Amino acid sequence: MYHVEGLRQPDIATRLHVTQSKVSRLLKEAVSLGVVRTVVVTPPGVFAELEYALRERYGLRDVVIAGTQSDDEASVLGAVGAAGAAYVESTLLPGDRIGISSRSLSLLAVVEAMAPVPARSAEVVVQILGAIGNPAVQVQATRLTDRLAELTGAEPVYLVAPGVVASLEVRDGLLADPHIARAVAAWESLTTVLLGIGSMSTSPLRRPSGPAFPAQDLEALSAGGAVGDVCLNFFDADGAPVHSGLHDRVLGISADALRQVPRRIGVGGGPLKVDAIRGAIRGGWIDVLVTDQHTARRLLA
Repeated sequence: MYHVEGLRQPDIATRLHVTQSKVSRLLKEAVSLGVVRTVVVTPPGVFAELEYALRERYGLRDVVIAGTQSDDEASVLGAVGAAGAAYVESTLLPGDRIGISSRSLSLLAVVEAMAPVPARSAEVVVQILGAIGNPAVQVQATRLTDRLAELTGAEPVYLVAPGVVASLEVRDGLLADPHIARAVAAWESLTTVLLGIGSMSTSPLRRPSGPAFPAQDLEALSAGGAVGDVCLNFFDADGAPVHSGLHDRVLGISADALRQVPRRIGVGGGPLKVDAIRGAIRGGWIDVLVTDQHTARRLLA
């Protein structure tokens, strides 16, 4: 009567001349005896089992998997962008202080896919890495911070500086600037960061936006076993930091400050990024992953 005919418990009690509490007890007993079984049919495009498996395997806080027809870059970017946008929109809290990396095609796809949040859903949006690449591309860093702040009703805090400078002395000099110091100070109180996951095979040196640093830096990192980076914090396959001469010339959030952020959302996918994503997870650089189903299966293989 309840499960097939759709009758309510009070109606069943009236028909059978028993109390409603007895109806409730019998329904529970039917479940415990296996007379009634619950079957959840996962709809197309939802990967609940895969998300659960990744969470359990790597100890992640959360996993969001987007469905794609193929694992080419355009398909993956569109899918993870939409999935990341939905996740961010639904999980931000009014007091959140968001950090966002300055250059990532995945993060750009997330922000472009987001809809304006009706009420103020964040306090500030802070740029956590200086701009990388040629001047035309550096504008993207400001646009990314500005657009996310606009969508969430937050105050934008920009890091108006290059991501990589010529020397430690230049970096320290820039850190003394009041506007830059304000952004750096804001890193200590972030509650959420949105991170692109860089792969050595998709390094800024190999993109049309121009070289971010000399080739010898990339060679030194590769020789040290680096597989990827988060905000130019490079790491090996196990997630351990890989240092080089570049380390002291980066103007961006440090490894220690990044790992102190309570929620670290990594967005990315595709076959070229599997090793980098795995390293980012193993090293604790991220604790939430937004990716596609092909990358997820490779991470579990």
